[in-house]
Amino acid sequence: MDSRERVLLALEHKEPDRVPIDYWATSEVNAKLLKHFGLSSQEQLLQHFDVDFRYIEGPKYIGPGQTMRPDGLHEDHFGVVRRSVSYGEGAKSGTYSEVALYPLQEATSVDEIENYAKWPQPEHFDYECVRRQAAEARETGKVVIFMGDRLNRCAQLKPAMYVRGVEQILMDVVANPEIAKTIFRKIADFYSEYARRTLEAAGGNIDIFFTGDDFGTQDNTFFPIDTWRDLLKEGFDRFVNIGHEFGCKVAHHTCGSVARLLPDFVESGLDILNPLQPDCARTDYREIKEQYGDRICFHGGISIQKTMPYGSPEDVRNEVKDRVRKLAGNGGYIFCTAHNIQADTPIENIIALFEAYKKFGTGQI
Repeated sequence: MDSRERVLLALEHKEPDRVPIDYWATSEVNAKLLKHFGLSSQEQLLQHFDVDFRYIEGPKYIGPGQTMRPDGLHEDHFGVVRRSVSYGEGAKSGTYSEVALYPLQEATSVDEIENYAKWPQPEHFDYECVRRQAAEARETGKVVIFMGDRLNRCAQLKPAMYVRGVEQILMDVVANPEIAKTIFRKIADFYSEYARRTLEAAGGNIDIFFTGDDFGTQDNTFFPIDTWRDLLKEGFDRFVNIGHEFGCKVAHHTCGSVARLLPDFVESGLDILNPLQPDCARTDYREIKEQYGDRICFHGGISIQKTMPYGSPEDVRNEVKDRVRKLAGNGGYIFCTAHNIQADTPIENIIALFEAYKKFGTGQI
C-alpha cells in the first residue's frame, strides 16, 4: 500500500496497512537530524522516516517591501513589528520571531480598523509558484498538503492577536465586540481569497488544506462556546468550504483544550483535527474517539511538552502505543507530534518515536 492509498483509507475511517506518519519539527531539529544520519536534504530525511506527507511552501510574497528598522526590528506583511529572539544554549538553542509592537493596539474605533493601511491583500502574493510546488510534491507519490507558516496560514484569532495584541483582542470580545468582529472579518476576507487563489493555482494537486488557529489554553477555550460561534465560526466555515470546493480534505490545527468545540468542528464539516494536545484539560482520547471518531479524523497527540523532551525512549514508545490503542481503531488517525519537535528533544527520543510508529502502527502491540 503506498502513501496515498494509506492516508486516504485512514481518512475514510478504515484501517490501512499501518497508521500514516507525519513529521513536524523546527529547523534546528531538522539540521541536527540531517547531520546525525549523514543526509543532505529534507526529502532524504522524510524518506528515512517513511513520512507519508509532503508540505508545499505556498504563495510567494511580492507586495510592498517589508520595513527593516534601524533598531533591527522589522515589519511583516500585516505591519506587525517583530524581533528575532534566541533561546537555549549549544545543541538546544534556536531562534523565533517575537512580536515587538502591535500596530492596532491603540485603535479605538471601527473606522480606524477599516482604514488601517497595512491590511494584506491577496494580490500581494504570487500564486503561480504553487502550480510547480504542488506538481513536484505530487510526483513523490505522497499526500500533498498546503498549510503555510505562521504568517500565511489561514486563521482568524491568531492574526488578530498579532495586529491588536493578545490581551486587547480578548478584551475587545467583551468590551468592544464591533471592533473584534471587524478585525476578524478583515482577516477572514483576506485569507479566504488567498486560499481560493492558492488552491486554484495548484490545479487539483493539493490533497489536504491545513488551516491553523489556536482556540484554546491549557485549561479551556479562549472564549465561551457561544462567543466562538458568534465571532469565529462563520470564517472557520468559509475556510472549510473553500477547501472542499477544490476537492481537498480540510485539516485544522489548534493548540489548547478544545474538546468542547468538537461538535462545532464536526458540524462545519472539518475532516481532520490536529493535534488533540495531550497535556491539556479534557483530552480524554478514548472518550473523544468514541464520540466523534466516525465523523472526524485525528492527527497528532504525541507530547512535545513532556514526553519528547523529558521522557525516556521507553516513555516515547509507551505513548505511541497508548495513542494506537485509543485513536487508531477503524482508521481515522495520523501519527504526529502535538506541534513541532523542539531543539531540546534528545535525538534518541526522536529515533524511538519513528521506530515506535513503524512497530506499533500496524496494531501489533
